[in-house]
Amino acid sequence: MYILLMGPPGAGKGTQAARLIEKYNIPQISTGDMFRAAVKEQTPLGLEAKKYMDAGQLVPDSVTVGIVKERLAKDDCKKGFILDGFPRTTAQAVSLDAILKEMGIALDAVVNLNVPSDELVRRISERARLENRDDDKPETVQKRLTVYEESTKPLIDYYRNSGIYKDINGLQDVDDVFTDIVNALGR
Repeated sequence: MYILLMGPPGAGKGTQAARLIEKYNIPQISTGDMFRAAVKEQTPLGLEAKKYMDAGQLVPDSVTVGIVKERLAKDDCKKGFILDGFPRTTAQAVSLDAILKEMGIALDAVVNLNVPSDELVRRISERARLENRDDDKPETVQKRLTVYEESTKPLIDYYRNSGIYKDINGLQDVDDVFTDIVNALGR
Protein backbone atom coordinates (compact mmCIF):
# COMPACT_ATOMS: atom_id res chain seq x y z
CA MET A 1 0.00 0.00 0.00
CA TYR A 2 1.44 3.36 -1.10
CA ILE A 3 -0.07 6.20 0.94
CA LEU A 4 0.49 9.95 0.97
CA LEU A 5 -0.56 11.38 4.35
CA MET A 6 -1.29 15.12 4.23
CA GLY A 7 -2.41 17.79 6.66
CA PRO A 8 -1.13 20.92 8.35
CA PRO A 9 1.39 20.89 11.21
CA GLY A 10 -0.35 19.51 14.30
CA ALA A 11 -3.10 17.64 12.40
CA GLY A 12 -2.03 14.27 13.82
CA LYS A 13 -0.11 12.84 10.86
CA GLY A 14 2.58 11.31 13.08
CA THR A 15 0.04 9.67 15.39
CA GLN A 16 -1.95 8.21 12.49
CA ALA A 17 1.17 7.16 10.58
CA ALA A 18 2.32 5.11 13.59
CA ARG A 19 -0.99 3.23 13.55
CA LEU A 20 -0.87 2.71 9.78
CA ILE A 21 2.67 1.32 10.07
CA GLU A 22 1.45 -1.26 12.57
CA LYS A 23 -1.64 -2.20 10.54
CA TYR A 24 -0.02 -2.44 7.09
CA ASN A 25 3.59 -3.24 8.08
CA ILE A 26 5.05 -0.55 5.83
CA PRO A 27 7.55 2.21 6.70
CA GLN A 28 6.74 5.85 7.31
CA ILE A 29 8.81 8.17 5.17
CA SER A 30 8.83 11.43 7.13
CA THR A 31 10.98 14.22 5.79
CA GLY A 32 10.57 15.98 9.12
CA ASP A 33 12.04 12.98 10.97
CA MET A 34 14.85 12.68 8.41
CA PHE A 35 15.68 16.37 8.79
CA ARG A 36 15.51 16.27 12.61
CA ALA A 37 17.85 13.24 12.64
CA ALA A 38 20.31 15.06 10.35
CA VAL A 39 20.15 18.15 12.60
CA LYS A 40 20.81 16.03 15.70
CA GLU A 41 23.80 14.39 13.97
CA GLN A 42 24.96 17.84 12.76
CA THR A 43 25.50 16.63 9.21
CA PRO A 44 26.04 19.30 6.53
CA LEU A 45 22.50 18.63 5.25
CA GLY A 46 21.16 18.77 8.79
CA LEU A 47 22.80 22.12 9.49
CA GLU A 48 21.43 23.51 6.22
CA ALA A 49 17.94 22.13 6.92
CA LYS A 50 18.03 23.54 10.49
CA LYS A 51 18.36 27.10 9.18
CA TYR A 52 15.11 26.73 7.25
CA MET A 53 13.28 24.73 9.94
CA ASP A 54 14.12 27.22 12.70
CA ALA A 55 12.77 30.04 10.52
CA GLY A 56 9.56 28.06 9.87
CA GLN A 57 10.38 27.75 6.18
CA LEU A 58 10.41 24.75 3.87
CA VAL A 59 13.72 23.04 3.15
CA PRO A 60 14.55 23.64 -0.55
CA ASP A 61 13.21 21.13 -3.07
CA SER A 62 16.65 20.22 -4.39
CA VAL A 63 17.62 18.85 -0.96
CA THR A 64 14.25 17.32 -0.09
CA VAL A 65 13.57 15.55 -3.42
CA GLY A 66 17.01 13.91 -3.40
CA ILE A 67 16.55 12.61 0.14
CA VAL A 68 13.10 11.21 -0.64
CA LYS A 69 14.19 9.52 -3.87
CA GLU A 70 17.06 7.75 -2.10
CA ARG A 71 14.75 6.66 0.72
CA LEU A 72 11.99 5.29 -1.55
CA ALA A 73 14.55 3.14 -3.37
CA LYS A 74 15.37 1.16 -0.20
CA ASP A 75 14.19 -2.45 0.13
CA ASP A 76 11.75 -1.79 2.99
CA CYS A 77 9.65 0.40 0.65
CA LYS A 78 9.06 -2.29 -1.97
CA LYS A 79 5.73 -3.41 -0.40
CA GLY A 80 4.58 0.13 0.34
CA PHE A 81 5.16 3.22 2.40
CA ILE A 82 3.49 6.16 4.09
CA LEU A 83 4.76 9.51 2.88
CA ASP A 84 4.47 12.12 5.64
CA GLY A 85 5.58 15.69 5.01
CA PHE A 86 6.35 15.24 1.32
CA PRO A 87 5.30 16.56 -1.08
CA ARG A 88 4.61 19.98 0.43
CA THR A 89 4.34 21.92 -2.81
CA THR A 90 2.87 21.30 -6.25
CA ALA A 91 6.40 21.29 -7.68
CA GLN A 92 7.36 18.54 -5.23
CA ALA A 93 4.20 16.59 -6.20
CA VAL A 94 5.25 16.73 -9.85
CA SER A 95 8.74 15.50 -8.81
CA LEU A 96 7.15 12.70 -6.76
CA ASP A 97 5.01 11.65 -9.72
CA ALA A 98 8.18 11.38 -11.83
CA ILE A 99 10.02 9.39 -9.13
CA LEU A 100 7.12 6.96 -8.69
CA LYS A 101 6.68 6.52 -12.45
CA GLU A 102 10.39 5.76 -12.79
CA MET A 103 10.03 3.17 -10.01
CA GLY A 104 6.85 1.66 -11.50
CA ILE A 105 4.78 2.64 -8.44
CA ALA A 106 1.45 4.46 -8.12
CA LEU A 107 -0.06 5.96 -4.99
CA ASP A 108 -3.07 4.01 -3.65
CA ALA A 109 -4.41 6.95 -1.64
CA VAL A 110 -3.82 10.57 -0.72
CA VAL A 111 -5.24 11.01 2.80
CA ASN A 112 -5.74 14.57 4.04
CA LEU A 113 -6.33 15.23 7.76
CA ASN A 114 -8.51 18.31 7.93
CA VAL A 115 -8.18 20.40 11.16
CA PRO A 116 -9.08 24.11 11.69
CA SER A 117 -6.26 26.58 12.44
CA ASP A 118 -7.33 27.40 16.02
CA GLU A 119 -7.17 23.72 16.98
CA LEU A 120 -3.78 23.35 15.25
CA VAL A 121 -2.31 26.21 17.30
CA ARG A 122 -3.64 24.62 20.51
CA ARG A 123 -2.21 21.20 19.62
CA ILE A 124 1.18 22.50 18.54
CA SER A 125 1.52 24.67 21.65
CA GLU A 126 0.81 21.62 23.82
CA ARG A 127 3.31 19.50 21.86
CA ALA A 128 5.96 22.23 22.22
CA ARG A 129 5.44 22.21 25.98
CA LEU A 130 5.68 18.40 26.20
CA GLU A 131 8.46 17.69 23.69
CA ASN A 132 10.46 20.97 23.67
CA ARG A 133 10.74 20.94 19.86
CA ASP A 134 12.40 24.04 18.38
CA ASP A 135 10.05 23.97 15.37
CA ASP A 136 7.03 24.17 17.72
CA LYS A 137 7.92 27.49 19.39
CA PRO A 138 5.03 30.01 19.22
CA GLU A 139 6.86 32.39 16.89
CA THR A 140 7.58 29.53 14.49
CA VAL A 141 4.11 27.95 14.62
CA GLN A 142 2.29 30.82 12.92
CA LYS A 143 4.97 30.98 10.22
CA ARG A 144 4.61 27.22 9.61
CA LEU A 145 0.83 27.52 9.29
CA THR A 146 1.20 30.46 6.88
CA VAL A 147 3.71 28.51 4.77
CA TYR A 148 1.29 25.56 4.77
CA GLU A 149 -1.61 27.71 3.59
CA GLU A 150 0.46 29.30 0.81
CA SER A 151 2.51 26.34 -0.41
CA THR A 152 0.93 23.08 0.68
CA LYS A 153 -2.82 23.66 0.56
CA PRO A 154 -2.72 23.88 -3.28
CA LEU A 155 -1.80 20.17 -3.19
CA ILE A 156 -5.39 19.46 -2.21
CA ASP A 157 -6.44 20.89 -5.57
CA TYR A 158 -3.64 18.92 -7.29
CA TYR A 159 -4.85 15.59 -5.87
CA ARG A 160 -8.59 16.26 -5.44
CA ASN A 161 -9.53 15.05 -8.93
CA SER A 162 -7.11 12.11 -8.94
CA GLY A 163 -9.68 9.57 -7.75
CA ILE A 164 -7.43 8.62 -4.82
CA TYR A 165 -7.92 11.75 -2.66
CA LYS A 166 -9.57 11.12 0.74
CA ASP A 167 -10.52 13.98 3.10
CA ILE A 168 -10.67 12.94 6.79
CA ASN A 169 -12.10 14.97 9.68
CA GLY A 170 -9.08 15.34 11.98
CA LEU A 171 -11.12 16.91 14.82
CA GLN A 172 -12.49 13.53 15.87
CA ASP A 173 -11.14 11.24 18.56
CA VAL A 174 -7.81 9.65 17.49
CA ASP A 175 -9.44 6.20 17.17
CA ASP A 176 -12.26 7.56 15.01
CA VAL A 177 -9.78 9.32 12.71
CA PHE A 178 -7.90 6.04 12.29
CA THR A 179 -11.10 4.10 11.57
CA ASP A 180 -12.06 6.68 8.92
CA ILE A 181 -8.63 6.41 7.31
CA VAL A 182 -8.74 2.59 7.17
CA ASN A 183 -12.28 2.72 5.75
CA ALA A 184 -11.17 5.27 3.14
CA LEU A 185 -8.26 3.00 2.15
CA GLY A 186 -10.68 0.12 1.66
CA ARG A 187 -8.49 -2.52 3.28
